[in-house]
Amino acid sequence: MNWRGKRVLVTGAGGFIGSHLSERLVREGCRVKAMVHYDSRDDHSNLEFIESSVLGEIEIIAGDIRDPYFLLNATTGCEIIFHLAALIGIPYSYVAPASYVETNIQGTLNVLEAARINGATRVIHTSTSECYGTAQYTPIDEGHPLRGQSPYAATKIGADKLAESFHLSFGLPVTTIRPFNTFGPRQSARAVIPTILSQLLSGREELRLGELTAIRDLNYVTNTVDGFLAAGSCDKAVGTLLNLGTGVGVTIKELALLAMKVVERNVPIVQDPKRIRPNDSEVFRLLCNFEKVKELTGWTPAIDLEDGLRKTAQYVEAHRNRYRPDEYKV
Repeated sequence: MNWRGKRVLVTGAGGFIGSHLSERLVREGCRVKAMVHYDSRDDHSNLEFIESSVLGEIEIIAGDIRDPYFLLNATTGCEIIFHLAALIGIPYSYVAPASYVETNIQGTLNVLEAARINGATRVIHTSTSECYGTAQYTPIDEGHPLRGQSPYAATKIGADKLAESFHLSFGLPVTTIRPFNTFGPRQSARAVIPTILSQLLSGREELRLGELTAIRDLNYVTNTVDGFLAAGSCDKAVGTLLNLGTGVGVTIKELALLAMKVVERNVPIVQDPKRIRPNDSEVFRLLCNFEKVKELTGWTPAIDLEDGLRKTAQYVEAHRNRYRPDEYKV
């Protein structure tokens, strides 16, 4: 697809991935409308880290995907919708599951209905590898069974099925992207890599983590953004679900040791009981099979884990005021 001049809406644009995607779409020549969550502080979140010359090209609108009337207006005139807005913190989903239903399921329904009414030519809906639960086999392909091991995962499964139903019932041209664990600059300390790096760079004498044996497939954010654009450009991807990952798995302990190598600092690793999920809720193995997206679009990850960690460490070092390494973020 030639993206130049395309009218695009990004929901969740103030988020970690959403801000990188919005920035990239502007550089591709799109007319970008970036939806951020309304608050009284007029906070544009991660969009504020985009260089001013690019940010000035983005139309920022503040609202809430739980409001169907707002979304009907926001999607008017938009050809392509990238839907990323969601509540994503797994620990918080144990505390406030109803808010996850309202945002992730009802909010997604509102986006899909607004896209249908306003005639969007493509909707790229964002899922998560957490929908698979602990792997029953690896690498995980798109046919792997789904298992809601947290309220967060359950609501994302529901949202994915709504997206599927709008394609099958109404012909809405939806593609669902299922990223494995994305990381990179601008990610909050609720994620494991910023947690590790902020503790190491703060000078703490120990590294406090939760489950150390869980395996994750960690994909640098620009790889994920490349995947979104590749899927959005591919007509054969309409009506499909596509995994985005690297096909390489590491345990959290191995990740921590690699991060120590990158920042050149070694400290003891201490397991913190507060950081450990309920046993039946922990997802112990996530490892991606991305052959489907490779076959359809040619996408493969360009930046590996170590290079991505190095880039992320540079960002964390330059923005230490954004992190409170002594606190555990739920």
